[in-house]
Amino acid sequence: MGKYGYYIQVLLLVLLSSCGISKSIHHLPVELPKEKPTVFKLSDTLVTHPNGFLVKNDKKIWELHVSGSASARGMLAGALAEPLVKKQERIFFSKVAEFVPSKTKQWLLRNVLKWYNRKLYLNVTEEFKTEIYGLSMYTDAKYNYIAPPYLRSLYLHGAHDIGHAMQDLALVGCTSLAVWGDKSADGELLIGRNLDFYAGDEFAQDKVVTFVKPDKGIPYASVAWAGMVGVLSGMNKEGLTVTINAGKSKVPLVAKTPISLLTREILQYASTIEEAVAIAKKRPVFVSESIMVGSAKDKKVVLIEVSPKNFGVYEVENTNQLLCTNHFQSTSYLSDKRNQEHIKESHSYYRMERMQELLQDNDKLTPAQMASVLRNKEGLHKMAIGYGNEKAINQLLAHHAVIFKPESRLMWVSSNPYQLGAFVAYDLNMVFDQKEPKVATVASLEIAEDAFLKSETYKSYEKYRLMDRELDKVLANKELLSDDFIANYVQANPNLWSVHYKLGTYWYQQKKYKEAEIAFQKALQLEITTLPDRKQVEKYWHKTKKKLP
Repeated sequence: MGKYGYYIQVLLLVLLSSCGISKSIHHLPVELPKEKPTVFKLSDTLVTHPNGFLVKNDKKIWELHVSGSASARGMLAGALAEPLVKKQERIFFSKVAEFVPSKTKQWLLRNVLKWYNRKLYLNVTEEFKTEIYGLSMYTDAKYNYIAPPYLRSLYLHGAHDIGHAMQDLALVGCTSLAVWGDKSADGELLIGRNLDFYAGDEFAQDKVVTFVKPDKGIPYASVAWAGMVGVLSGMNKEGLTVTINAGKSKVPLVAKTPISLLTREILQYASTIEEAVAIAKKRPVFVSESIMVGSAKDKKVVLIEVSPKNFGVYEVENTNQLLCTNHFQSTSYLSDKRNQEHIKESHSYYRMERMQELLQDNDKLTPAQMASVLRNKEGLHKMAIGYGNEKAINQLLAHHAVIFKPESRLMWVSSNPYQLGAFVAYDLNMVFDQKEPKVATVASLEIAEDAFLKSETYKSYEKYRLMDRELDKVLANKELLSDDFIANYVQANPNLWSVHYKLGTYWYQQKKYKEAEIAFQKALQLEITTLPDRKQVEKYWHKTKKKLP
């Protein structure tokens, strides 16, 4: 199945868990939406309303503009993007039969997750519950057997957090960095991030950049997908930015404030780092997360490090760069055993070291150079570590990458695939004043697509991805591979350790122990992602040697 398949399984089960939760009135927001808005579909790529519109740009990124009260925003976002909202639902639920075939397993996990979710509604503000309720009116009724639309939508916003905790999804590592002063080309703040969230190729097809003008708080832009009220990457009109990186988490006993809704509150209501920290302190969370906050007013960047039982703020001194992967750096976590273990065993520190190398090579970053850093596919010392290796900054699975220039109110968003496509630019000085329903990108500021996208190596990587899924099925069913398949599989991505580990596992299944030993030895010579992964390869290698005559 793989960790990404399990991620989808956990997300689905979180949603399925809501079907057994009490549907009593106290789960509902105080203000319930009333009349649905009427929208006008002018084409397949443009839907309009007097208070907003949805348009698709030439890089196939959707741009959603909404305004008004929480109720109005939620309903308008749902009405404008209804086909996209339903598509994302379909993608999740279509995985049920594939990843959760056992009814017994579904029942057991569903009941465990019901316990986690029992108090989630108490930790979501009335404003956000109202907005989610309005949006939920446009979800697909055919999934009502799982849970009512509102509960389904509400618990989806906590699924990301529970998924992190249950499957330790910090192993899917996001990367972010910020430079300013003598480290950026013009001295302004420059922030970049990769969101390495993968829920399938189809899920990533429809990126949505949402521009929100709320009746309360600060207008903001956010990058995610249809149906997502929370914020994963965003910047507001005051030049405050937020991005999130997962930390090491343990299984929670109860769901609290979803991280994406905490960052949404920061983006909508904070214009300074002090205000962002104050909001973060008052919201209890149930997973560990680093929130990178950049501020045009403060002209600096900090990390707000939150976890169920601890809180820290990390900022650098005597340097104009700040790096973030998936471990905590503030003094509050110096003695945290879980964090120290994560640094030792995961690929988080490795990626941080690689970023340091790249910043030494690129002394004063421009937005284009920032994109180059985010797209880097090599290991330390430019080592070829295989494409898709999680030790790389670019793991070739990102949902999106974003670059911010807060002081200029500029942001760039990557187009598909991953962060390899062109980065389209937006000027937040202009976007929120735009009246005409049209694409908001600034063509003159676009960053070109990665040349890697046109290479034979990229074609080989995509071929490897297809073959890797086929090999997973072969291993699960203990089937046979052809010699041509094996040769082509290795040739498609020869430097990735897991290629040889999986073939070693295949040969072991087939009781061809000499071939298995060679494959495991080859895997051990390459850059293995984590310490637990290395130990697993070594375990199989020793088992194989005992089978040899």
